[in-house]
Amino acid sequence: SPGSSGINAEYGYYITNNLRNKMAGMYTTHMHLPRMVDMKEKLAEFWKEEASVAQPKKHTLQPIVTGTSVLGIVCTDGVVIAADTLGSYGSLARFRDITRLMKVNNSTIIGGFGDYADFQFIMKLLEQQTIDDDVVGDGVYRDAPSIHNWLRCVLYNRRSRMNPLWNTIVVAGRDFSGKPYLGYVDKIGVSFTEKSVATGFGSYIAQPMMRRAMEENPNMTVEEGKKLMERCLKVLFYRDCRSLNRYQIGVVTATDNSISEPMSAATDWSIGANPSGYE
Repeated sequence: SPGSSGINAEYGYYITNNLRNKMAGMYTTHMHLPRMVDMKEKLAEFWKEEASVAQPKKHTLQPIVTGTSVLGIVCTDGVVIAADTLGSYGSLARFRDITRLMKVNNSTIIGGFGDYADFQFIMKLLEQQTIDDDVVGDGVYRDAPSIHNWLRCVLYNRRSRMNPLWNTIVVAGRDFSGKPYLGYVDKIGVSFTEKSVATGFGSYIAQPMMRRAMEENPNMTVEEGKKLMERCLKVLFYRDCRSLNRYQIGVVTATDNSISEPMSAATDWSIGANPSGYE
């Protein structure tokens, strides 16, 4: 702004004069003889005083760019996880091509709900963990339960410091024995495993659909799970104003660990004429 340079100049003048006045009598005694002065200590004291009158440290108070529901389901031959590609800036559908699924290693995929910047931070942490494992080169990797427990510790630690990561993470993968694994952990460190999980609005709409499908078909395969995910995401697009009909599906099996390219669901808004009584 036009006045900002003047304010900065005045603040710099204040700092310079304040520092000069405080140090004016440091180099001589009343007999005008030089004496030893620890300048580093004096400077540290000066800036400590300045910091004490500055604004207090603030943490993130609410998410800014957010992603909505992440869905996951355990099948007989693997795990399926899905999320759309929308990043909402409040109620604005601002970013339509973000990735909320991440392949951690050959046995695990995670999906992130909530603040996207915090999810990017978590992805960087996991990328560094994977690099560290590769550098060791002993052939040992982190399976899905290990990553799930590690994320639980990270999120609970940040919550305990009153600076939480505003995310709910779904962990899909296999354990060391090859058994399918699906875990959930939220921003305060609450975690559990289940046959099907959903975050956000999906826990109200998609979760009942997945549970009913599993009751009707207990031996659901990965291909059937993918079709169920597409149906759930389509219903969420109709019902959740923070969702999008563009999505990705991740699959973890004994032979495959991949995330699809973004796909778009065909929609039909002619059904909007059917509901009545809301005029």
